[in-house]
Amino acid sequence: MTNPLALISLKNPWHLLATGFGSGLSPIIPGTMGTLAAIPLYLLLAQLPFTLFVIAVIASALIGIKICDITSADMKVHDHGSIVWDEFVGLWITMSIVPYLNLEVTDWKWLLTGFVLFRFFDMVKPWPIGWLDNKVHGGFGIMLDDIVAGFMALISLWLVGKYSGWL
Repeated sequence: MTNPLALISLKNPWHLLATGFGSGLSPIIPGTMGTLAAIPLYLLLAQLPFTLFVIAVIASALIGIKICDITSADMKVHDHGSIVWDEFVGLWITMSIVPYLNLEVTDWKWLLTGFVLFRFFDMVKPWPIGWLDNKVHGGFGIMLDDIVAGFMALISLWLVGKYSGWL
């Protein structure tokens, strides 16, 4: 049986994006490494006017369906751990509350809290995330559970901000 990672080529633009520019190829905690790699791009995206930020995240989610579908098919494995484009989009959704509220996007407390909350929802997969992860397949399924995790983390981040006095 062929190792799925042997079927990945970072020269292939679909694979390059799916693996988060190679961050998902980390031998340990690839999802967390992918989420960390999403932070610099978030900091760039957050400089856009909020409407353009939202359009960029939606476009990234939509193209992510194709990115993840092609790469998982090439690897012959559904949602291999090295596919982390979904983590990129999930973190960007989580963090979208910060530019929406016109807060400082580089403030470490928002970045760290958003990161931890997204990783929590992505790893623990409370309902409906776990259900979606098991029932919805293909590129859409790979993206969907992280999109929902991103929205759950976004709401949680807003609640932390509201009740901690950060807002």
